[in-house]
Amino acid sequence: MHISNLKIHLLWLVPLVVFDVFFFTWLWKKLDRQRAVPEPRRVEARISNPRFSFPTGREIDRSNTGNFQPTASGRTESALFGSVRTGWAGRKLMPTFHEGIDVAPLERDRAGHPLDDVMAAASGKIVYANRAAGNSNYGKYVVVEHMTRAGNIYTLYAHLDEIQPGISRGRVVGEGASLGKMGATSNGNIPTGSAHLHFEICLLLNARFEAWFKKQKLTPDHGLFNGWNLLGIDPLAVYELQEDSPENEFDLSALLAGMPRAFTLVLKSPHRIDFFRRYPGLWQGPHWSGGVAVVACSDNGIPLSGRPATPHEAAALGRAGHAVISCDPKVLGRNGCRIVVYDCGKWRLGEEGRKWLSMLVH
Repeated sequence: MHISNLKIHLLWLVPLVVFDVFFFTWLWKKLDRQRAVPEPRRVEARISNPRFSFPTGREIDRSNTGNFQPTASGRTESALFGSVRTGWAGRKLMPTFHEGIDVAPLERDRAGHPLDDVMAAASGKIVYANRAAGNSNYGKYVVVEHMTRAGNIYTLYAHLDEIQPGISRGRVVGEGASLGKMGATSNGNIPTGSAHLHFEICLLLNARFEAWFKKQKLTPDHGLFNGWNLLGIDPLAVYELQEDSPENEFDLSALLAGMPRAFTLVLKSPHRIDFFRRYPGLWQGPHWSGGVAVVACSDNGIPLSGRPATPHEAAALGRAGHAVISCDPKVLGRNGCRIVVYDCGKWRLGEEGRKWLSMLVH
């Protein structure tokens, strides 16, 4: 009886042993295969700084006055970045800051119209092409986006007579690709004899600009690439800096680091300022997700550095939303942007400055 019971138990045990052998053999092989497969390598795309060429057939030479198309004043300086012009703002004559360079044509036809091709200054992606001549003081214009290690930068080509048919949003173009023909289009009057290329190299103030613009119920709508949202840097300074670079390329961080600070303000923002999210190298100190910050800016409002405000600076602001804490009148010069104005013995944000701040922190 006992022997019979033992046989029965052994009969049940054999299948279990066999199952265990097969199961653990299968498991061991599976684990061994997993160990044999190397983990996928994380490949990070390397972003190369671009090299900018001149957007027309002319050579890059600040000293050659023939390269530039001055205003009616005839002064070469009026065609360069940072010149202050007088223009109508509503019913008022106001100074305006020239955020690009005006390139003169090399060739004209018998009627005086330019024959110059306008070319992409560097490889990049078309992000905007405005083909309506009269809905912007840029006239017909194209914006190209370029990636740099410090953040994206943009080139703008304005007053075009025509834009090439294939130039549309999302198209990738190489350096020297034809974008259109030089012209005199604008929502104002540019005489044929004064036709030129208005060329900018610029930064985007706020990627939320479209929401801000719609909130103001303004027209016409050029999306992110309205001129208000594009802050220019001197194109000639870009060319000169890259010529001095050992790599012979453009370094955005080096350029911004060398730009003089025109004014510094302390300000409140309910969230992280978008500009520093896209250009993180300009933010100094610990992470900041909103509250009170100190921002130093160029004369045309490019935030050149930012940091969290100290408790003392935040307390001094009180209930105010912002305050100018320093200003350099020499850097401001004629103050064409009028972001800051001198009033009652102190510097403060003017009407243009309040609009600029509203766009910055939206």
